[in-house]
Amino acid sequence: MTFQLYDTTLRDGAQREGLTYSVVDKLAVARLLDEFGVGFIEGGWPGAVPKDTEFFHRARTELDLKNAVLVAFGATRRAGVAVADDPQVRALLDAETPAVALVAKADLRHVERALRTTAAENLAMIRDTVAHLVAQGRRVFVDGEHFFDGYRHDPAYGAEVAQTALAAGAEVMVLCDTNGGMLPSQVSAVIADLVARTGIAPERLGMHAQNDTACAVANTVAAVEAGVRHVQGTANGYGERPGNADIFAVAANLQLKLGLPVLPEGCLEQMVRVSHAIAEIANIAPDTHQAYAGAAAFAHKAGLHASAIKVDPLLYNHVDPTVVGNDMRILVTEMAGRASVELKSRELGLDLAGHPETVSAVTNRVKELEAGGWSFEAADASFELLVRSELPGAAPVRPFALESYRVLVEHREDGAVVSEATVKIRVRGERVIATAEGNGPVNALDEALRVGLARHYPQLRDFELADYKVRILEGSHGTGAITRVLLETTDTTGRDWTTVGVHPNVVEASWHALVDALTYGLDRARV
Repeated sequence: MTFQLYDTTLRDGAQREGLTYSVVDKLAVARLLDEFGVGFIEGGWPGAVPKDTEFFHRARTELDLKNAVLVAFGATRRAGVAVADDPQVRALLDAETPAVALVAKADLRHVERALRTTAAENLAMIRDTVAHLVAQGRRVFVDGEHFFDGYRHDPAYGAEVAQTALAAGAEVMVLCDTNGGMLPSQVSAVIADLVARTGIAPERLGMHAQNDTACAVANTVAAVEAGVRHVQGTANGYGERPGNADIFAVAANLQLKLGLPVLPEGCLEQMVRVSHAIAEIANIAPDTHQAYAGAAAFAHKAGLHASAIKVDPLLYNHVDPTVVGNDMRILVTEMAGRASVELKSRELGLDLAGHPETVSAVTNRVKELEAGGWSFEAADASFELLVRSELPGAAPVRPFALESYRVLVEHREDGAVVSEATVKIRVRGERVIATAEGNGPVNALDEALRVGLARHYPQLRDFELADYKVRILEGSHGTGAITRVLLETTDTTGRDWTTVGVHPNVVEASWHALVDALTYGLDRARV
């Protein structure tokens, strides 16, 4: 049996709090998962969820999967009902998928208390449903719900559930840590005991792990090391409660660490793109600290790390970031040393190798500024401007000189609040006074500055303020606190850049970030 990487983002992952997929969303996610190279995509529960029924209907003509097999999910027949008469089983066949996943109770306590039936009838429900679907030409996977908890309570019954499913024709018996309470050593022990007790080949077993102990990925890897060759997960670990095993981390660990060919050639490097695209569809911000796929997964802050990375990047990276479609990043902070500054500058296209005095000046300046609350971790544009101001012959051209600015906030009788800003600047030898209104002080300043610069710099019409973040710095309190402002700016080409400003006055902090944003954008527009 070849290794099976099985994704359940569209069913189990959709149970995450606050996550709702439309049918169009589900089709888009399925295409992305297929591009990542998963072997199976569980699309949902036809018959039980109308949206899922529609998804399978549309998938017949709208999905052209290259790598994955589409799977419909459902339950075994109901107690006391003939399998041919069960409408939910009929709905699984009507979905017309090549494969079907069945959830079955594997914990005797759940059989008796939740299903309110007997141990024998539960086994008959599994046997009848699997056999019926196999006879109809379907590949069948059985998800043993609460398998690990049930096995620890009554291993004989758990073993009987697994044997019954496989004997009836199931391709794989999936062992589910439904409550997510297992640890890797416990997973390994249960699988070893089950194999010894029944003689079941471990490659006929699967693993489905929830993340309630933050061990879902580790538990999945432990199962594979115990012989399992079918693993389930969800994109970015989405799912109920803390979520499921992150299929991206699972795939990377199995392929890069254990050498198992779980993905087609060339697919692993699609990870970051697919991960972030699915996050966008789910309307969930990508987790910057997600293993492998996160923006910070290969980001280095300490100067000691940077010194070693300068010699060999793999000294502080556990894998080459490019194999999963990611990049190494150097963060420049007060912890930075000369190597951090040099590497980060190189990342931004500035070679400081022959300018040791510039490296020293920038390093000292960064430490000085960060001691006062500045942070360049997320503000590459401001850092680049700082480096270039110290680098001979590379200083950025400042588009104007400030004479003064003024901002007024007016609360009108009708309840409207309007901000008005006036800037007095010198542009190419000309004194300019410009006034504009905005929905806030920063917006008004931005508008006034654009009015004043428009005639000399028409490129400004292509710039847009995309995001504005204000943070009260630690150790400062109340209305007199020091504030840090981050501005993200974009242009019509799709480029974006982030700048930073710090000051006890939030408007002045915003002004610093705004000036850097316009300076950087205009400078880049000339390149």
